[in-house]
Amino acid sequence: MRTAQRPPPAARLCVLASGSRANCSVLEINADGRRRVCLIDAGLSPGKTTKSLNEMGISASEITDVFVTHMDMDHFHPGWARQRRLPGVLRLHKRHVSRADRLGLLGQKTLPFEDGPVELGRPGELPFAIIEPVLLSHDSDGCAAFRFTFRGERSLGFATDLGRVTRRLTDHLAGVDVLAIESNYCPEMQRNSDRPEFLKRRIMGGSGHLSNQEAAKAVAQIRPREHVVFLHLSQQCNDPGAVASMHEGADYAFTIADQHDPTRWIGVGEHALADRLFP
Repeated sequence: MRTAQRPPPAARLCVLASGSRANCSVLEINADGRRRVCLIDAGLSPGKTTKSLNEMGISASEITDVFVTHMDMDHFHPGWARQRRLPGVLRLHKRHVSRADRLGLLGQKTLPFEDGPVELGRPGELPFAIIEPVLLSHDSDGCAAFRFTFRGERSLGFATDLGRVTRRLTDHLAGVDVLAIESNYCPEMQRNSDRPEFLKRRIMGGSGHLSNQEAAKAVAQIRPREHVVFLHLSQQCNDPGAVASMHEGADYAFTIADQHDPTRWIGVGEHALADRLFP
């Protein structure tokens, strides 16, 4: 008896690095035998990005798109500005275009977006994905959160540097298969740290980052179907064990991203696919 062979998931995500120093993820999309490889944020240097991709069997030349949540240095490394060339189309919110221009990045192909759906693919072809970005509160320029929809049904939510949990955020990402969301700090560790008071106020004041408790609240309201990836843990003011303890026994799997080591590949819609093939 032949065993059913599982096709690849509609998409899969690997977080190369996530934390206070650098943030960069790889999103691989498969559609009707076609493949597209994107970066979400480019907080690693060009050299480290290339090395990390090579270790995964991906050439930097395969990157077709770079989605940028915002232009802070830990999400967009200055080395890309010095090189003035990204491996793919630069996609960023219109609010961030002026900063990209000051960095000399607009000489390459750039496709700014606003809140609302964007099709990823060539005109006249079925899109690889529909991307729905929204700009949320973070410092003065805001930060884009993304909902990616693949094959018309499978979905990934990606949200970091959020500041606060809002109805707009939770409605936008409600029911995604996989949710990648920041869980930046433990409030007690933050208050007891030797960081300057102005920095504590910035982080905890509603336009900086989500605490572990706020991230858990967001997850409970979004209700992801399969998997949660916790991003951007503070090395000084958080503990992966504390994050894990808040989600043990949940009806979703979870992964805690690291500043130095990539996560495994996380398939989008893998559980639903397994249910169909192996009931």
